[in-house]
Amino acid sequence: MQTMKKFTCVEDIGALDKALAEAALIKKDRFAFTGLGRNKTLLMIFFNSSLRTRLSTQKAAMNLGMNVIVLDVNQGAWKLETERGVIMDGDKAEHLLEAIPVMGCYCDIIGVRSFAGLTNKKDDYEEKVISQFIKYSGKPVFSMEAATRHPLQSFADLITIEEYKTKERPKVVMTWAPHPKALPQAVPNSFAEWMIAAGYDFVITHPHGYELDPAFTRGAKIEYDQRKAFEGADFIYAKNWSAYADPNYGKVLSTDRDWTVDAGKMALTDNAYFMHCLPVRRNMIVTDDVIESDRSIVIPEAANREISAQVVIKRLLESL
Repeated sequence: MQTMKKFTCVEDIGALDKALAEAALIKKDRFAFTGLGRNKTLLMIFFNSSLRTRLSTQKAAMNLGMNVIVLDVNQGAWKLETERGVIMDGDKAEHLLEAIPVMGCYCDIIGVRSFAGLTNKKDDYEEKVISQFIKYSGKPVFSMEAATRHPLQSFADLITIEEYKTKERPKVVMTWAPHPKALPQAVPNSFAEWMIAAGYDFVITHPHGYELDPAFTRGAKIEYDQRKAFEGADFIYAKNWSAYADPNYGKVLSTDRDWTVDAGKMALTDNAYFMHCLPVRRNMIVTDDVIESDRSIVIPEAANREISAQVVIKRLLESL
């Protein structure tokens, strides 16, 4: 039995073949382990907005028989200070260092969603918020998206690719695409990490200036010509992210629509499936005809978020 005490990255899940086998087992019968969570409580803490993560994780916990408490920090709690040494004479009434152990008193497992601020790279890449939950809560903690990774999404992406692939080692291409706002690097970092761990033929394509942290992309092929990258691909994963490298950290360097995924580019692939984590800006990230085509698997991909969350929560319950 593979158990976990925390889940923030691909290393925490252990052997991917065993994790995938467990996911397949759960997908056949989502209610086979309802006794595992009986009289146990999951606390889901949101510092940022959510649709799929909130719904899928809550459903996964309910499948396991758990009680679920959902806290939206920005709407249903005191404003929280996260830094030590601050004189708290502003609008933040409570410190995270008191709030976290208090939260831990009311639950058995904690899920945390806290995005990158995109102003201080050091703070973001040190994962200050979720790290404090792991250190001070006294409970198993899992990431529902942190500053640098979104492992529940990436695990669901892996499950989806395994379900749809027709060859042992498919060519998977992650392409940058334009977006009007600055977005974190968490999803692309995490997707790269999981695809490399899976041993796929993995290619990342993006404009110059959008290079990700090499710690996440080492082992991937980087191709700056998007059309060349698409040639012979089996899966196209589109995602926007802001710049990582200084001095442009967190900035939008381009909104070039030439990078939008359209039917012409998909025609260069080996009849590839189109993937995206959602929500997606249509006709910025991807054209209507591509996302609505029979090769678009964004909905099955989103549905697998329930499965990835259930595997993770099951293992955390087994570690109690």
